[in-house]
Amino acid sequence: MYRYDQYDHLIVRERIAQYRDQVQRRLNDELTEEEFLPLRLQNGLYMQRHAYMLRIAVPYGLLSTAQMRMFAHIARKYDRGYGHFTTRQNIQFNWIELEQTPDILADLASVEMHAIQTSGNCIRNTTTDQFAGVAADEIVDPRPFAEILRQWSTFHPEFIALPRKFKIAVNGAVEDRAAIAIHDIGLTAVRNEAGEVGFKFMAGGGMGRTPILGSVINEFVAWPHLLTYTEAIMRVYNQFGRRDNKYKARIKILVKALGVEEFTRLVEAEFADLKDGPETLTAEELERVAVWFNPKPYKTLEAIDPRAAHADDKAFANWLQRNVKPHKVPGYASVVLSLKKTGVPPGDATAEQMDFVAELGDKYSFGELRVTHEQNLVLADVEQSKLFEVWQLAKSKGLATPNIGLLTDIIACPGGDFCSLANAKSIPIAAAIAERFDNLDFQHDIGDIELNISGCINACGHHHVGHIGILGVDKDGSEWYQVSLGGAQGNNAAIGKIIGPSFSAPQMPEVVGRLLDVYVRNRVEGERFVDVAQRLGIAPFKEYVYATPIPAGELAGEDHYA
Repeated sequence: MYRYDQYDHLIVRERIAQYRDQVQRRLNDELTEEEFLPLRLQNGLYMQRHAYMLRIAVPYGLLSTAQMRMFAHIARKYDRGYGHFTTRQNIQFNWIELEQTPDILADLASVEMHAIQTSGNCIRNTTTDQFAGVAADEIVDPRPFAEILRQWSTFHPEFIALPRKFKIAVNGAVEDRAAIAIHDIGLTAVRNEAGEVGFKFMAGGGMGRTPILGSVINEFVAWPHLLTYTEAIMRVYNQFGRRDNKYKARIKILVKALGVEEFTRLVEAEFADLKDGPETLTAEELERVAVWFNPKPYKTLEAIDPRAAHADDKAFANWLQRNVKPHKVPGYASVVLSLKKTGVPPGDATAEQMDFVAELGDKYSFGELRVTHEQNLVLADVEQSKLFEVWQLAKSKGLATPNIGLLTDIIACPGGDFCSLANAKSIPIAAAIAERFDNLDFQHDIGDIELNISGCINACGHHHVGHIGILGVDKDGSEWYQVSLGGAQGNNAAIGKIIGPSFSAPQMPEVVGRLLDVYVRNRVEGERFVDVAQRLGIAPFKEYVYATPIPAGELAGEDHYA
């Protein structure tokens, strides 16, 4: 993984010193909260319902075990013993004291991490496939390109005050596991007829109040022009993006207003001035960064069937089926550690678990870890012969729930328990649904299904692209939940459609149950929930869900953080 050079170290040290002075001036009332707000946001510090929240950047979701141990240290020393992994592959700490934040940033700097550009109207953390570099269907390793984008965008003077926040995702494989269609810029690696590597550029994707899938504006941009073409898009957005209304300031609104053809014309005009300029990448520059992502010292192994020695162990077989993914190197596999055990808020990990995962990474995966945008963790390079051992260890710490891609692998934002923007709670809804359907045989029968929950229209839980999407809404001061169906991420991305009026919190488990009933009655062999939802449309689901009143029972998990 990438290591800081002398310039990285210097920039981060100077930023911490500057921020430490800003915090002290705020504590001394030399800065008002209004004056301090943009300064703290530049360092990832938000004010939420109960305390400050600090969001730490995890570039493209890649972590060393030393960095994970630092997260455990921060959780113990400065928080309440846990952290929350997000859909941006970052981590958040929700109970932070302002006066301690400079020390936290200094601790992070000691393991080459920071919280810069995790907030504000700037280019945010670039994300990618959690299996980058090891996926069997990979065209090119996207991590060097994601790192180049990170270096280019950090403190870029032209793009530190954009009309609105800006998110970039890079996919290097045939299968899109980076959700590129819902990003401001989505890049996917392609080869042209000559076999040369380049990127297909999408622009104008996003969720929030106006969910829109990105539009392809260039089918092939040769990799040396990664930065110059990205900069051309950014310049058009910076010049023409609205600044009078933050709800209409995202690039998706601009692309829609101008039309894809006109937007592309403006980008190409900017690109004509930038092409072959000083930001054009060279083979030497790519190699300078790529060397940090060279393949691990893999052993020469033969592929084996891990089930053979444990043929009668159904629990292990279930875990292999759901949590173990193929690897491009024979004899290895990637392991997804589930952070979705029933009764635990999705994406949360305790300090003890983080230390434990670091131990697993050191022993079984070359000292490296990954964060997924589905809010789980990954050991990318595990020998197949060690899978049973890893499973037993992970199970002992509550990290081996065999539910990856199943109903209880719920994506959820922190919601109204923490976030001051939220209209409703997310965590209790996730807890109630997980408890209602906490039967692995049932979940395996239902099969692949993505259930995403957001506590407000900002869509941090990616509800728009959930097979079942749940959105918290305010209704006369009460918390209600709107349901959508048929959303999807990946190669066949789609925005879900709202089925009808919203539901009360206690009704939500039964609503999900009725949706599943319709699916089971109408599926044909091999059809996933989303396939049936898209084939039938929302009408039969809507009819059955609203056919008879849904009892408002008692909602589980409401006092989880009381």
